[in-house]
Amino acid sequence: MSEKIGFIGVGLMGHGMAANLLKAGYELTVLGNRNREPVEDLIKKGATEAKTARILAEKSDIVFMCLPGSPQIEATVRGKDGLIEGLKSGSVIIDCSTADPISTVSIAEELSQMGVDYADAPLGGTPVQAAEGTLSAMIGAKDDVFKRIEPVVKAWAEKIVHIGGVGDGHRMKLLNNFISLGYASIYSEALALAQKVGITPERFDSVIRGSRMDCGFYQTFMGYAIEGNVNAHKFTLTNALKDMRYLESMADDAGISNPLGNATKNAFAMAVSASGGGAQDYVPHMIKYIGDINGVDLTPKEK
Repeated sequence: MSEKIGFIGVGLMGHGMAANLLKAGYELTVLGNRNREPVEDLIKKGATEAKTARILAEKSDIVFMCLPGSPQIEATVRGKDGLIEGLKSGSVIIDCSTADPISTVSIAEELSQMGVDYADAPLGGTPVQAAEGTLSAMIGAKDDVFKRIEPVVKAWAEKIVHIGGVGDGHRMKLLNNFISLGYASIYSEALALAQKVGITPERFDSVIRGSRMDCGFYQTFMGYAIEGNVNAHKFTLTNALKDMRYLESMADDAGISNPLGNATKNAFAMAVSASGGGAQDYVPHMIKYIGDINGVDLTPKEK
């Protein structure tokens, strides 16, 4: 493979994506991380490690970032020993994070002055799908940039949609997460109300599952509510709240009212506050906190 790839953020999603890039035959450099396990695993598979983002940029033609949000992205690009210090004309950054589109466009405009292209390619799927190489990607990029990066993205994505220009990938991802997280807040409130009036989660599920109201997200969400599977949907409450704040920012910038978006954001804010921060709890765990607020116990029974 001619393109040399750099990867920053080899966590729950990034590790599987990076492993699939190696499997596809790409020369891969990864940035060191405090969590050494995924880094060491990738090194065993053939990756090399860079100590700074600057060094990684110097060694790479295309750099992937899979980070928590815009503050981390901006620090990685613009900070001391950041990407901007090592990038060369003709490089491409592919941001697979869920980020604030306003920040995305700002970074892209800054890097374009250096001859560096930027694409936003947020993800759809789970860590299991990342490992399998079956994620989906919604990509915002110029046409020529998309044509260049599509074969590389195919190493870890099964479904690839060129959604539009730079920033459109992140805009679409926020809309996607608004729908899924809206589901989560509705499910949590519905389960709390059901329990309050004497309908157990199991009885509730017996009606919804297999009906027109069923969907893949419902099934992973209820994997915790019914089965007690804490890893059914590995996406933290903290990240969910962050995404809903980005959605609010996008709506404000567009000058549109989004009362349902605000309601969803507030539901997650309550859950994060009740959980003591939400950094270790995943989205389906929201039922516990919405239940507690309403005086009902929705802690799943041990199986």
